[in-house]
Amino acid sequence: MKRSRPWVFALLLAGGMHGQALAQAADDPSVVHLALDAKAFAPEQIKVTVYLPPGYADKEAANTRYPVLYANDGQDMAAVGLRDTLAKLYTGHAIEPVIVVAVDMLADRASGYGLSDRARRRSVVGGSRIGPIGSRAYEYSDWVATELVRYVDAHYRTRANASDRTVLGWSLGALNAFNLGWEYPDVFGRVGAFSPSFWLAADRSSPQAVESSRLAQAMVDRATARKPLRFWITVGGREETNDRNGNGVIDAVEDARDLVEGFRLPDGTEERGLRGLGYRVDDEHDDRPSPDADVAFYVLADGEHNQATWKRMLPPFLVWAFGTPAK
Repeated sequence: MKRSRPWVFALLLAGGMHGQALAQAADDPSVVHLALDAKAFAPEQIKVTVYLPPGYADKEAANTRYPVLYANDGQDMAAVGLRDTLAKLYTGHAIEPVIVVAVDMLADRASGYGLSDRARRRSVVGGSRIGPIGSRAYEYSDWVATELVRYVDAHYRTRANASDRTVLGWSLGALNAFNLGWEYPDVFGRVGAFSPSFWLAADRSSPQAVESSRLAQAMVDRATARKPLRFWITVGGREETNDRNGNGVIDAVEDARDLVEGFRLPDGTEERGLRGLGYRVDDEHDDRPSPDADVAFYVLADGEHNQATWKRMLPPFLVWAFGTPAK
C-alpha cells in the first residue's frame, strides 16, 4: 500500500482566524500549506502556501526578521517559476531573503478579485462578458489585509510594517493587488501588477462608455496620493488585439498607461493618473527603473496574457521589490 504524504495536521487559532494547517512536509520544511477559514466565504476555506527563505530554521537566524510578499493566484506559483526564480536570485545575491505568502484563488475567482471601497465597507463591482467582477472583493481584500496579515505576523518572523509588505498579482489578481495597496496603504508598501485588468468598467454599453467609466481609473482620479506606496506595473504588448478607440494601441496597454499617466476624453474631460497625484514615474527604463521612482511602468513588447509572460516579468519585479544594495 502506498503511504500517504507525511503531513502533520493541527488546528490553529490566531487573532480570530480558525483553520486547518497542513504543516511543513517532511521532505520540504521550507514550504507550509494552510487551509484557513474566512467567515464571508464559509464553508470554503482559503488555501495558502508559505514559502520560507533559505536558512529560516537555522539557529543563527533565530532573531532574523524578513519582508513578506503576498501573492494572489497562489496556485500558479509553479507555472510562473517562483521557487526557481527565487533560488537564482538568492544565489546571485540579487535580493534579500523574503517570506512569500501565496493565496490560492477562490472557487469563484471573479467574485473575490476586484475593487473595493474600504471606507464604505463595500465592493466596487464592474461588468464583463462572464458577468459581474468583484462582487465579494471587499470581503476578500479585507480578509487578506487584516486577518491573513495578522496571522502571518503572529506565526512567522516578519518585519511587521507596511514598508516591508508587498502584494503581487496578475490579470484580475493584479487588479485586486492594486486594490489591496490602494485601499490599505497602511498595510502594504508596494504593489506588483502584471497585466492588470484595469479595463473593468461601470458601463459596458459601448467602447466609449467603457473608456470613460473604468473603475480603477476613477479610484485614482478622485483620490489623494497614497505615498509612500509604490507601484510596479507591467503589461504585454501582445496581450490582445482589441483597440476600442482605434488609436493603434491595444486596450491592455492603454488601460495601464492611462492609470499611470492620466487621459483626456473626447469631450475634454481629464481623469488623473498616478503621475497627476504627484507620483514620480519611470516609464523609460524597461525592467530596470530608477530606484527613485514611485511608479515603475513598462511594456514587455512581445508579452502575452499568460503564465509564460508573467514568469518573465517576475525576476525584475522581485529585484525591484527586494533587491540588495548595489556594491
